[in-house]
Amino acid sequence: MKRMYFAKCALVLGAVVGGLTSCGPEMPKEVLTSFETMTVKKTDIEIPAKFSARMKGQSDVTITPQVSGQLMKICVSEGQQVKVGQTLFVIDSRNAQLELEAAQANLQAALAQENSAKLEYESNKNLFDKKIVSSYMLDNSQNTYRQAQATVAQARAAVNRAKVNLGFCTISAPVSGIIGEIPVRGGDQVSPMTQLTVLSGNTKMEAEFSVTEAVVEAMVQEGINAEDKERYIANLPEATFVMKNGTEYPHKGRVTSLTGVVNAATGSLTCRVSFPNPDGHLYSGIQGTVVLPFVEKNVIVIPQSAVVRLQDKSFVYKVQADSTATTIDVTMEDVGNGKDFIVKSGLNVGDKIVTVGANNVHEGQKVLFPAGAKSEN
Repeated sequence: MKRMYFAKCALVLGAVVGGLTSCGPEMPKEVLTSFETMTVKKTDIEIPAKFSARMKGQSDVTITPQVSGQLMKICVSEGQQVKVGQTLFVIDSRNAQLELEAAQANLQAALAQENSAKLEYESNKNLFDKKIVSSYMLDNSQNTYRQAQATVAQARAAVNRAKVNLGFCTISAPVSGIIGEIPVRGGDQVSPMTQLTVLSGNTKMEAEFSVTEAVVEAMVQEGINAEDKERYIANLPEATFVMKNGTEYPHKGRVTSLTGVVNAATGSLTCRVSFPNPDGHLYSGIQGTVVLPFVEKNVIVIPQSAVVRLQDKSFVYKVQADSTATTIDVTMEDVGNGKDFIVKSGLNVGDKIVTVGANNVHEGQKVLFPAGAKSEN
């Protein structure tokens, strides 16, 4: 009885499972899709050339005293914005004032001597006309008068020099800008060899960098001479300055100079790009990257996703007439935009290559399928 009961249950369960299987939906068949491809063609592309640069004020001035003396007063602080003519430092002027007074006294004495010599010369000239004195006495008095005139001229020069030295005791800003480090303190003894600070004229800033040898060769190939250099510089694109933290400075710059002598050691030229600094955000000494966009014309450009790298080789998958893929070795140049390569050799205009998914393709694999093509079970 028990055996018959279990047999009936098995038959019922099998019928239920069979019914469910026969009534259930059919499993979908896999539809084959094509890989993404592109047809190779020539185009123009902008290449960002990047150069490490150091920023400096267009009119950075090293401030040093013209006279020796004790530093009495420092009128500015480090990092302060100053205007042209503003007083920066004051040196003890007492010695310079005494020298001026002494020079003025010497001038008065020289003027008195000149006046006496003039009177004697005029008197002797009158007597000579009356034939009372000899020509020797007249000539001698004339020479004395001329010497007195020369002494007056020297005394005046000494007064002017003393006034200039007195003026040197007050040091003013020759340009508007930012005060740099001040390594001296009030009371220090200073001389013309002492650097008081560096004043950075910051209304315009210059980024200075070395231009690579490749750019130099390109200029030579274009036949640029001294007469054409200004035209070449004027036609260069606007530059961008990127700070070390990756922040892009909002104002664009222009190339202002390109040295005419190639550095024999590095094979490079020194280039300067001028950036406006209306908000004072740029400071002398900061480092960053100058980006100059150059245009490569009529070149083959492919996406980086199309290139497969294997050890020291690079290749792409070219789609053949039967829709299968074959490897093609290529040489290329990195554009620098993180997306594209310029192909130097290996591909021709009209070739079709796999772009997206190239890393999943293997030699001889079919990569293009008709719309709606299904795989066989």
